[in-house]
Amino acid sequence: MVVGACIALIGGAFLGLLTHPQNLSHAAGYQYAAGLLLAIGLYGSTHDIDFAEVRRSLKVVLVAVTVGVLVKASLIATVMVLAFDRPEYLVLGIAVAQIDPLSVAATQKSDRVSPRAKTILSVWAAFDDPMTVLLTLYFSALAVRYGAGAAGDGSVVTDTAAVFVDLLLNLGLFALVAALWWAASAWLGSRGPARGPGARRAADVVALALVVALILFAAQDMMVLAVALTGLFVRLGRFGAGLESAVALAFLIASAVLGVVLASGEVFLREGLVLGASAFAAQLLVTLLISRLLVRPRLTWPDLAHLGFGQQNGITAILLALALEPRFPGTVGVVGPAIVTVNLLHHTFQWARVDRWRRDIPTAPEQQHAATAKRQELKPEPG
Repeated sequence: MVVGACIALIGGAFLGLLTHPQNLSHAAGYQYAAGLLLAIGLYGSTHDIDFAEVRRSLKVVLVAVTVGVLVKASLIATVMVLAFDRPEYLVLGIAVAQIDPLSVAATQKSDRVSPRAKTILSVWAAFDDPMTVLLTLYFSALAVRYGAGAAGDGSVVTDTAAVFVDLLLNLGLFALVAALWWAASAWLGSRGPARGPGARRAADVVALALVVALILFAAQDMMVLAVALTGLFVRLGRFGAGLESAVALAFLIASAVLGVVLASGEVFLREGLVLGASAFAAQLLVTLLISRLLVRPRLTWPDLAHLGFGQQNGITAILLALALEPRFPGTVGVVGPAIVTVNLLHHTFQWARVDRWRRDIPTAPEQQHAATAKRQELKPEPG
């Protein structure tokens, strides 16, 4: 997957150099296509989450997607403003503060990391996107107050009431989908084809139809929260394997889009490197803070590394950068290299450290086998 993403990134960069697309955010169908990719990633990120595990780690998850995102964005923005003395760089912390759900869903494969750590990271990645929308409002207003940004139309600063209306619409859409799913499940369980395999097949078809309709509709207005919540409750059953392929494809497409963005405009490499390194470090600091203050029992070192080195950026960061570009010119040129920096740091640390720990820590099957062997050794001889 990593190799494929690199190839897609290079291919997108060549395409951008050949075509020189301008104002990519205004291209016909771009916003809808980007929303579609994001919706697929969000649903895939929450689809396989164990809801019981979410309940056990609810306090950690809530703090991560609220206080954690706010602290990360503040740390990153502080570093950028102090390093380059440009007030408009306050907004850059928002663009990379969230963890890309496409990347997380495509790379959560290790059997050496506990389900608990995977759940925390998956939910964190899925639900910090709505939080960054709210932070975009306030950080942009703060940057403009200090004289940053360009004059004229295209401001990303919107009415506060509109943000909360959008939140209510997301919750309403999720409630509608959940009600339809509940009604369909109740009907199939009572009057549908015999309550065996036939009913399960019919339920999977209904679930697939509901999810496809939701993703197609939600992509129009970036109703990301409704999609993420639906992934927790509406499961695809036999169609789940196809979802994994869809997430992988969306991840590769997002990587290609990043290549086009990097090649189609001015690139600020130094600022991007500092922004990417700051985002990666901020994720590690916030993880250490949350794990020490909130997590009981304490996370193991592999789990802690999985979360601390879990910062990844992709299509969400690209979308926010394009949204901020009209008011803060040059945002895309900084965020593009930052995304590459974050992802390179992520995979470098995963290979260099986590894999070393994985060799020393037995997998769950290995632990079970060892426990069985020990019980057999302790078992008294007959007679």
